[in-house]
Amino acid sequence: MGAKGKVAKGTQTARATINDVARLAGVSKKTVSRVINRSPLLNDETRERVEKVIRELGYVPNPQARALALRRNFLVGLIHDNPNAQMVLNVQQGILEALAGTEFEMVVRPVDRNSAAMLDDVRTFLERQRLFGVVLLPPISENDALARLCDEVGCRYVRMGSAQLDDGAHMVASNDREAVREATDFLIQQGHELIGLIEGPDGFRSARERRLGFEDALEAAGRTLPRSLIARGNYTFETGVTAAERLLDLSPRPTAIFASNDEMAAGVVFAARERGIAVPEELSVIGFDDTPIAAHIWPPLTTVRWPIVSMARSAARKLVGDMVGGQAAGEQPSELPSMLVKRASVAPPPSAS
Repeated sequence: MGAKGKVAKGTQTARATINDVARLAGVSKKTVSRVINRSPLLNDETRERVEKVIRELGYVPNPQARALALRRNFLVGLIHDNPNAQMVLNVQQGILEALAGTEFEMVVRPVDRNSAAMLDDVRTFLERQRLFGVVLLPPISENDALARLCDEVGCRYVRMGSAQLDDGAHMVASNDREAVREATDFLIQQGHELIGLIEGPDGFRSARERRLGFEDALEAAGRTLPRSLIARGNYTFETGVTAAERLLDLSPRPTAIFASNDEMAAGVVFAARERGIAVPEELSVIGFDDTPIAAHIWPPLTTVRWPIVSMARSAARKLVGDMVGGQAAGEQPSELPSMLVKRASVAPPPSAS
C-alpha cells in the first residue's frame, strides 16, 4: 500500500509520460500515439477517454519522440526565390500566425531558380532537415518538377501563386488577372487614354497574369496596348524608378501608370516628383499588393490588395491542420480574391478635370 502511495505521489509531481497515460486510460501506447497524432483509426469513446487522461495529467507529448515516430521533424519550410523582401516577410507572418500555439516551427530557405543545381539542392535540404512540409513561393511554386520532388521525398507541400497550378490540397491562389482588369478599368472610367504598364520580371506567373488583366481591360474598352507604353521592372523600388523614367520620357507621356507591385509604384511616384509631375493631378498611379508602403507614401497609393498574409496562413494550415486541429487540407480555401483599394493617387487626367 505504501509503495503504491509513493508511486501515486511520484506521478503527481514527476512529468507524466505516455506510459502513464496508456495505463490510466487502459489502452496501449500505440493508441495514445494515435490520439496525439489525430489518427482517424479510433472510435470517439476511446479518443475522449485518452484525451481526458491527457488533460488530467497535464501530459505534454515529447516533440522529439513524435518526430522520431513520424520520421519527420516538426518543421515547416518556406522555400523562395523572390526579390520582393516585403512579400517574403508577409508570407512569413502568415505562416507564423498559423503555427502559433503548435509544436511546429518555421525554417526559411532561399534558392536560385536559375541554378542548374536547384532541384538537387532542395532535395538535399528536404532530406537533411526531414521537414514535415513546405510552402513554395512564386515563381518557384510554378515549377512542376519541384512539386514532384516534394512528393518523391514524402514531404507535404503547398504552392502559392497568382493562378491555380495544382489541386486544392496543394494550392492557394489569388485572382490577379481579374483584379488588375478591375484596376485598369477604373483608370479608363476616370478618362485616361494613355495608360502605361510596368510589368513584373520575366518568368513570374504573377507578372503574366497581371499583364493579361491589364490587356483584358483595354480590349474591353476597344483599345490596344502600344509596345512603347510597356516597361519591365523587377518588383523593386529602383526598377520602378527606372521604368517610370522611360515612360515619362515619352511624348505624349501617359497620364496614368499601372505598376505590377507597390514597390515599383512607389518608384513611379518618386520619379514623377523628381520631374515636378504632380500625382494625381498630372499622373495617376496604381500599384498591386497593398503593402505598408502603399498607405505610407504621399499621396497614399491606390492599389490592389493581395491577401498574401491570409494566403500564407491558409497554406500553412493545409500542411499541418490535420495534426493540430483535425482539419483536412481541403477545408482551407484554395483561392483568396484580391480587391481594389481606392486612395488618393488616382484622379481624372488634366484634360478631363
